[in-house]
Amino acid sequence: MQAFEYASPKSLPEALGLLGSSWGEADVLAGGTDLLSLMKEYIHTPKRVVNIKGIKELGGIEKTSAGVRIGATVTVSELLASDLIKSRYPALIQAAQGISSMQIRNMGTVGGDLCQRPRCWYFRNGFGLLAMKDGKSLVPGGENRYHAIFGQAPAYFVSASSFGPALIALEAKVKLASAAGTRELPVADFFVVPSSEEEREIALKPNEILTEIFIPDEGAKNATYEVRHREALDWPLATASVALKMDGGKVRSAEIVMGHVGPRPVRAPNAARSLAGKTVTESVAEKAAAVAVKGARPLSQNAYKVQLAKAAVKRALLRAVS
Repeated sequence: MQAFEYASPKSLPEALGLLGSSWGEADVLAGGTDLLSLMKEYIHTPKRVVNIKGIKELGGIEKTSAGVRIGATVTVSELLASDLIKSRYPALIQAAQGISSMQIRNMGTVGGDLCQRPRCWYFRNGFGLLAMKDGKSLVPGGENRYHAIFGQAPAYFVSASSFGPALIALEAKVKLASAAGTRELPVADFFVVPSSEEEREIALKPNEILTEIFIPDEGAKNATYEVRHREALDWPLATASVALKMDGGKVRSAEIVMGHVGPRPVRAPNAARSLAGKTVTESVAEKAAAVAVKGARPLSQNAYKVQLAKAAVKRALLRAVS
């Protein structure tokens, strides 16, 4: 990898002072499970790497009066071990269980999962985020088995985040800090669709650090269901996370979010509205799932993902009420 300056600050203000105003000046290191591979492949060539693992205020899982705070450097293993998360947010636990590698569980962080770059092989092989050549994307006419079936052109990659869909369904927010102050965003707005190679797929700026995630305690029944080609060391082909606010046995309101099918997690508001006032049965879940995938536009090799996304939504809904 390219030579770089290394810094290991002990406080958030110190870390923020080491970041740059543009991408490429500095990269943040937490678990390093994605960054190091990007640097080894020369996809990222930062002049400085800022290690934030030693900043205590970025860790911890805490109950507040309004919900739960998860520090950005909380590892997947720590999340899985938290009784607080287990009791309130099974959707997050189920998403974390899909990360089967013990090495990644022990090193990878919740904040890093939200900030990881796409796994698209065009991007990972140096063709850029949008895989453009001579003003045209290589994806539609190329190898696109694992690419987006929603929200394409010019972004055909899929968001790689395991926790993004669940956090969106749970109406979570992220806090972003810079030397100028902090700002909060719904997780739904943290993921964006770039329209040029100069943009990124998240709303984080080069001079910012994601410091924490806050999940409101709404008492919603929630679940995640993932469909994978294989269980070990692989990313899902399609996922769905749901959160259901109930009146007795009937749905008052719902959130349905699909993952790994678009360049950002895909919300399904029409499908969610179709559940209002109903008891979630197998038939009701199947009809909602059919509505959820109505806008899908598969590429030449990935039409199979429509059925997988539909199945994931149905099974997530049934899991939430089981």
